[in-house]
Amino acid sequence: MRDKTVLHTLERGLQVLEAVAAADGTATAKVLSRQLGIKLGTCYHLLRTLLAGGHVVRLPGGRYDVGPRAASLNRHLQRRSGPSPELSVILTRLHNRTHETSYISGRHHGTLTLQHYLSGLHAVSVGNLDVGYTGHMHARASCKAVLAFLPEDQVAAMFEGVELTAVTPATIVDYDHLTVELARVRRQGYAVDREEFSEGVCCVSAPFFDDTGAPTGAFTVSVPTTRFHERQATLTMAVREAAAMATAFLRAGHLTVLPAEGSRPPGHRDVS
Repeated sequence: MRDKTVLHTLERGLQVLEAVAAADGTATAKVLSRQLGIKLGTCYHLLRTLLAGGHVVRLPGGRYDVGPRAASLNRHLQRRSGPSPELSVILTRLHNRTHETSYISGRHHGTLTLQHYLSGLHAVSVGNLDVGYTGHMHARASCKAVLAFLPEDQVAAMFEGVELTAVTPATIVDYDHLTVELARVRRQGYAVDREEFSEGVCCVSAPFFDDTGAPTGAFTVSVPTTRFHERQATLTMAVREAAAMATAFLRAGHLTVLPAEGSRPPGHRDVS
């Protein structure tokens, strides 16, 4: 049974806004109606409401795109949860070194959020992974890299009552198996995703730490599986170097990140 306090009209409106944003200016009312299972008349009404508020704009041919109000919300979110300029520079260095799609994620409000990424020369498609993504922490290398260095009771609380969904046939879906994997990540200092989040794509990720020893984020590189095996050692070295550089900056006080809510530093662990 759905929560009776939920405003379903608002929920549908937000679904329409998200679908418009994902369509990159190609969305029409008919397409959105079919995609979201909303009656066409209702869809037009929601679009008119979003249009009046400046959240969407109408383009020629009856197409819709994100409007200035929605773009402003995104800028506010980026300013609050995006990486610092110094970390962005490290990400660019990682990207220039590997020529592969490179990501930075950071802990924000108790979860790991994808903050920014730079596409590789031969970019691969990784599902709906985009800036702001927080889902499927059990299947992503960046999340495993950070979870491995959090207190075990904190990780257990995060996954209590949470189903570990099989995103791909390779996804870890058993919590005990996940804890074994996190122990391996702690020992080696980096995490690997072998087609666990997206079939045909592998990732390697290394965490970085603040001056208390708490993990605050991770650098990640993703490549097609066919290329990963021959490049794994080089890519692992590159993400670990990027993470070590970020850790050194944080511990020296040259940059700061917002502390994650509810975080507490684990025992001293270094990535160098």
